[in-house]
Amino acid sequence: MFKLIKRSWNYLVALFTGKFNEAADPKVQLEQAILEAQEQHRKLKEQAANVIANQKQTEMRLNRSMEELEKVTRSARQAVLMAEDATKKGDAKKAQEYTAAAESFANRLISIEHEVENLKALSLQSAQAADQAKSAVQQNSTALQKKLAERQQLMGQLDQAKMQEQMNSAMASLSEQVGQDTPSFDEVRDKIEKRYAQAKGAQELQGESIEGRMLEIEQAALNTEAQARLSEIRSQLGLDGVSEAAPAAEPQVESGETA
Repeated sequence: MFKLIKRSWNYLVALFTGKFNEAADPKVQLEQAILEAQEQHRKLKEQAANVIANQKQTEMRLNRSMEELEKVTRSARQAVLMAEDATKKGDAKKAQEYTAAAESFANRLISIEHEVENLKALSLQSAQAADQAKSAVQQNSTALQKKLAERQQLMGQLDQAKMQEQMNSAMASLSEQVGQDTPSFDEVRDKIEKRYAQAKGAQELQGESIEGRMLEIEQAALNTEAQARLSEIRSQLGLDGVSEAAPAAEPQVESGETA
């Protein structure tokens, strides 16, 4: 039962994650990825700074221990010399006191020597860790700069993709139906061209028919009558050119009679 619930939960998570990724804006997701990378780089730098700080502190402790070691060594040698001098002078009490002090310095010297050795090993390890941290920061910084450069390229590609998608959508709308009651551009063009072709065909048929010829003859007769009437008016007004206008109309009457 538990496995079934877990499997169902994982399925739902994957389902909603996929739907979210499909609906999400790639530009926003890209910015989120860059911000996440920058945040990771900041944390890495903080960790590297802590490692380097530990290495510096270890070096300072080692330097202090080395200085104390030199100081205790000088004190132990001085105590031995003073005990030897007191022995030569026959002062047994002072010789014993100086000898006890020399032994104390010697014990302190042994302890400091162990501490110095441990600090040297720790300093070596911390130095290696600091070098690794610096290298990691440098490599991550290079990778981050590369991602920032790629972001500009991806932004440009994304804008081009959006523009191309809009162009594709616009071109598709010219050849695809928007809805059930809305014809496409191609369909409207075909319809208009069909009506135009039908009208031209009907016009050509009408021009070649007997009725068309009769209409043409009637129109010619009306034109001839109008020319004659115009010539008469010109003659009444005594205008020149009446004799030239009348003969021009006669051939049209003859052609109409012949037809």
